[in-house]
This record gives sequence, C-alpha cells and structure tokens, in this order.
Amino acid sequence: MSEEQVYSHVPVMAREVVDWIAPGPEGRYVDATVGLGGHTLALLRAGAGRVLALDRDASALTEARRTLEQASCLARAALYQARYKDIKQVLDALGWDKVQGLVLDAGVSSLQLNDSSRGFSFVHDGPLDMRMDREEGWSARDVVNSAREEELRKIIAEYGQEPMAGRIARRIVQERQKGRITSTGRLADIVSMAYPRPRRAKSRNHPATKTFQALRIAVNRELEDLQAVMDSIPDILAPGGRAVVITFHSLEDAIVKHTFRRQAKGCVCPIEQPVCTCEPRPRVRVLTKKPLLPAGEERERNPRSRSAKMRVAEALG
Repeated sequence: MSEEQVYSHVPVMAREVVDWIAPGPEGRYVDATVGLGGHTLALLRAGAGRVLALDRDASALTEARRTLEQASCLARAALYQARYKDIKQVLDALGWDKVQGLVLDAGVSSLQLNDSSRGFSFVHDGPLDMRMDREEGWSARDVVNSAREEELRKIIAEYGQEPMAGRIARRIVQERQKGRITSTGRLADIVSMAYPRPRRAKSRNHPATKTFQALRIAVNRELEDLQAVMDSIPDILAPGGRAVVITFHSLEDAIVKHTFRRQAKGCVCPIEQPVCTCEPRPRVRVLTKKPLLPAGEERERNPRSRSAKMRVAEALG
C-alpha cells in the first residue's frame, strides 16, 4: 500500500469517536479493531497518553504501524495481533488494569475488501478465503464445499438475512458436485443463478452480497467475538471510561444495543425468569438513546460510513 493510500484512509465517524472518548495525556485507551490505524491515530493526535491497538489481521497491523510511524505517533501505541474478545488477556500482559476508553469498529476493513487475494469481495475474482487471520480456522472455501445443505441454508439465512437462503444453499450443493468451488467469482455466479430472474433484475445490490456477508461472519465467528467483548466492557473500563462501538449491520447493532441495555439495568437473572431476584447493580450508563449516524457530509465522502451506527456507554463506579 502506498503512502498516498495510507493517508487517504478515512476512519468512520472519527470526530465523534474523539468527542465521546475525550482522550487525555494520562489515559490509556483501546482500539479493538485497528484496521489501517485511523481511529488510533485520531485518539493519539487528540492527546491520548497510550493506545492499545488490536487486530486479528497481521496485514492490518503492518499498515497501522506504518500509518503511526509516518505520523510520529508509534511510540505511544502498543500493537498486538489478537481477537478483540481477548482484550482482557492482552491488558493483563501489558500490566494495564482498567482503561479510560475503548473504540470498536466492527466488521470487515477496506484493506480486506480491496485485496482480491483475501476473498472477501466478489468485485474482483480471487480465492474463496475470507479469514481475517489467515493462520486460523476454516476458510469460506471449506464451508462452501463441506457444509451440509441445511447448515449452509442456516448460515445464509441467519447471518445474511437472505430470503433466498434455501435456493442458494441448494444450488451451491448442486454446483459443487461438478467441482470444488474455490473462487469468489464462481460462488457469486452460483448465487446469482439461484435467484429468480425477476428478483435478480430488481435487486439494488448484487444477489451475492448477503451470502458473502453471511459466510464472512460465520468463518470469522464475528458475532460470538462481538458478544464476548461487549460482555467484558464493564470489567475493562475504569469508572467514567467510555465505550464507543460502531456497527455496520442490524445483527451487530442488536448485540450492542441489548448488551448495553442489560448492563445498564445490572440484572443477571436468567432471561426466562419473570421477576428479578438478583439485586441488580447497574454497571454502565447508556449515553446514546438511539444510535448515532454519520453526518451527511461524511456519508457523501466515505461510502463505507453509510450503514454505520454508533452507540456509546459510560462505565459506572
């Protein structure tokens, strides 16, 4: 990636992140998904004392390091390759107890989408991979070629919210009998063929969009990771510390909304129990009654921001 590309990267809602977290020179902060380093750089330039920057993608950490070096901010950053559900373990390794703020930009990064060799996008043909960490787990190719039809249908329906999930899963199983599905282009064509022609003609987005989202979420266990880090927020934030979470689709936003709401009530009773008996102790205060959306100017300038939603909560003592 060129120097021009590094500096042209615009993190989503960076101004709002800085405003809500209000970093200070004595504070310690976490960027749970550093990507190309945009939010970390914004926090450091706004006066953050130290920032722990995590990413499970080694390529992202390389680019983030370059971004911070070019801005002369690397000395105040600690970069670690880790899933964001593992923040507590990394903080323990650093000897950090509580932090004054956390930002989490969920989902796939532009670095991953723009690299056809990673297999996240069907815009350019490439190997069907989709792993954020290429050293771990099954790839999308493994899932597409090995999962039973019902498993594929469930993945595509639940994680992609795709009404054609049954037809798509059936077509994938039929086509893989002719030969393994190994490229993004072939998978995209198979999904398109599964769509009824009238529906395909009326679709605003490519018919494969939701299927690719579903496979990416399943391969990387994104929702499980998001739930895990959301559950840990009251334990890693100092009193008054703020968590700023940016999501890009309704499944992520629902996890953030409901977890913040539960933590604000402080009730730990089983959800099926009709009456609270646990003497609830609220652990956070939700600062955004509704999700914040990017300003119109940002949505025009940065297409990735158009689906973004931000929610903010503050840790209680």
